[in-house]
Amino acid sequence: MTDGLKIWPLTGVALLVLLAAVASAAAAADPDALWKIVHDRCVPDQEQHGSPAPCAQVDLSGGEDKGYIVLKDLVGDTQYLLIPTAKITGIESPAILDFDATNYFAAAWRARSFVNEGAGRELPRDWVSLAINSESGRSQNQLHIHIDCVRADVRDAIRQHASEIGSGWVPFPVPLVGHRYSAIAVVGDTLDSVNPFLLLASGNAKARVDMGHETLVVVGVTNIGGEPGFIFLADHADPGAGDNASGEELQDHACALLHG
Repeated sequence: MTDGLKIWPLTGVALLVLLAAVASAAAAADPDALWKIVHDRCVPDQEQHGSPAPCAQVDLSGGEDKGYIVLKDLVGDTQYLLIPTAKITGIESPAILDFDATNYFAAAWRARSFVNEGAGRELPRDWVSLAINSESGRSQNQLHIHIDCVRADVRDAIRQHASEIGSGWVPFPVPLVGHRYSAIAVVGDTLDSVNPFLLLASGNAKARVDMGHETLVVVGVTNIGGEPGFIFLADHADPGAGDNASGEELQDHACALLHG
């Protein structure tokens, strides 16, 4: 383990939950609450004391401008957040499309190990999802990716229709949680070789000119042409129609799949 990477021991879970409760209350009134946790607490604690508290993980191995933290969210036993250590407001930030930008989604997929810990078992890859909300669908002005279980009905819809999704963006065949998403299939066990932000911006004309109104969700799948992979799902906000492009709606923070 490098000096830039520290994972909070399981004995600290109770403390993390307590601190997350405080953070959640602050976030309700302060859109910079997550940034303050990252910048004022987790990074200084890692650098000065070798401890990520109150975060679960701090990775500064690429430098603070390229690093990220993993924080337990108050909601649910299995939900975690992946947050950059650089000040990046959200999906609308040009920084996420830089040629040398950190692949935050790849890091978030690796961080599903914390979801497994919360679940008490290793979850099948098609139970796990990553989601970032649009500007109108979020409460915080610091980029954060939700890592948690996918809704059971969304998992079932993807299983049923995954074979209809190819390597280019197409409308997903059925609505998901009442909203129409576009989708693309990506082959690979990890996201290390593909950055979902770049794939969305380069392959979706509406997203390319207005990333701030996009939401992006990544769901693991077990079989794309015989290989493990992912289905990426994107939605463009239409507040007038009641769609704030909050892809987090496809997640289940109670993880009903564990109890089905």
